[in-house]
Amino acid sequence: MNRQASMMTVPNSAGTAAPSLKAPANACDSHIHILDNRFPASDPVIQGATASDYRLLQQRIGTTRAVIVQPKNYGTDNTCTLDAIAQLGIANARGIAVLHPAVMEEELRRLDKGGIRGLRFSVWNPTNNVTTIDMIEPLAKRINDFGWHVQLHMSGDQIVENATLLDRIVCPIVIDHMGRMPAQIGPKHPAFKVICRLIDKGCTWVKLAGAYLNTKDGPPNYKDATAIARAFSEYAPERMVWGSDWPHVTEREHKPDDALLFDLLEEWIPDERVRKQVLVENPAALYGFD
Repeated sequence: MNRQASMMTVPNSAGTAAPSLKAPANACDSHIHILDNRFPASDPVIQGATASDYRLLQQRIGTTRAVIVQPKNYGTDNTCTLDAIAQLGIANARGIAVLHPAVMEEELRRLDKGGIRGLRFSVWNPTNNVTTIDMIEPLAKRINDFGWHVQLHMSGDQIVENATLLDRIVCPIVIDHMGRMPAQIGPKHPAFKVICRLIDKGCTWVKLAGAYLNTKDGPPNYKDATAIARAFSEYAPERMVWGSDWPHVTEREHKPDDALLFDLLEEWIPDERVRKQVLVENPAALYGFD
């Protein structure tokens, strides 16, 4: 990789160089979080993670579209996420909300108008869950008419344990962070087959994101996470989207280099045409960009 010289400093991102990989027009970063202390939160929010801060990352890596995923700090109050969509412009931004099954139909319509296109269930860590696994199916039935999807942040073991439930989900499914399979096992973990079976049904997508969450090898190549990403990309490139996971809320001390994370796509998806599909065409279809 020949990193391009740059002095673009971005909060919550290591390094300043631009990626060697040039982003195609309308490239989408399909997984970010916006945290803004203008909005009340259950836990203190990290600084430098506003929509304005994120624009600096877009300038650095060359993406122009974004999908904002509701962080746990705001619970089921999606005001910050809606505000960020409005700031970035609904033509180029979408959101993934967090809700409970008691949500009123009027609220679903309001969120849809504001650019929400799915609901996230981050149940990987039971110590700080906002939602639970038993909420997935009833909410999936309610959002299906809106054309939304459920985004599932589960461990590989949880995916296997709940395979029967996932088979019943009536709306599209997005698997977060490549299925959070153990790095040392990778695509040999049984969750890979479960996800591939769901993909074969024609309504499941995978987010190629969070290499630093699924690694023992670490940067710069994240060899173990790369093995997982390549296995999914080779199996069904038409069902892959990419995300930076900025501002990397789990990494308090050492933030990853977002240009390096973007450049991993050259190794994950060597074919330029397929990379464009993952960065542009797939998110346009999944999130409804023109």
